[in-house]
Amino acid sequence: MEKETIEESQELKEEGAAPTTQASPFVHEEIEHVREGKHGARSTKQAIAIGLSKARRAGVKLPTPPRGRVSEETRASAASATRRAGRKPNPRRGRAVRAALKREGRAAASPQALSRQARAASRARGPRARSASARKAVRTRAPQVGARLQKRRRVRGSAAAASKPAPFRSLSVAEI
Repeated sequence: MEKETIEESQELKEEGAAPTTQASPFVHEEIEHVREGKHGARSTKQAIAIGLSKARRAGVKLPTPPRGRVSEETRASAASATRRAGRKPNPRRGRAVRAALKREGRAAASPQALSRQARAASRARGPRARSASARKAVRTRAPQVGARLQKRRRVRGSAAAASKPAPFRSLSVAEI
């Protein structure tokens, strides 16, 4: 775990963000590790799970996943990671996990794979949850971004039109 990731998670906690939001820097870090080639992941879901586990070990109070949605083994693993918060991991185990992950592919962190995972997760939650999520996104997004981009485009458009060089045309033999 990188120091910046832990600090970012702490800042989110101080801002009053939900535990899942506090865990997002750890998930993002894992996706970056896979992209950089530090290690691989069998699937996007595995890369996300590794990030969530790191978040739990760093002290983020993430609940264990609900019964029926995941295997009991996964629930036990999540509970174990929560209990181990603040404890130093076993170096031999860490090396073994890293060696195993090194053998996995890198495609799990591709933009297409992440998009596929997000869409599948959204579909699994159902249309009402999807709609509520879209409404919340509209409500909580930064308002100035869209306006700023439109303004920038207008400014660029007018400036570009004023300073646009004459289009290239080939000269005839008589003009040379």
